[in-house]
Amino acid sequence: MKEIEIKDESIKLFQLLKYAGLIPSGGEAKFAISEGYVKVNGNIEKQKGKKIYKNDIIEFQGNKVIVK
Repeated sequence: MKEIEIKDESIKLFQLLKYAGLIPSGGEAKFAISEGYVKVNGNIEKQKGKKIYKNDIIEFQGNKVIVK
């Protein structure tokens, strides 16, 4: 599992996917989320602007990222 460190208290889900290098662009990230391809803490998440906080686990295409 890859660890990603964020400076602020939270980050939007689509921004995190791009920041973590899981998806090359924000537009593709938004599409993947709206289609139900992304999980947050084990649950499918369809809110593109969902706030992600420290210790949240994001899953996309077999890759897992934990926010630190």
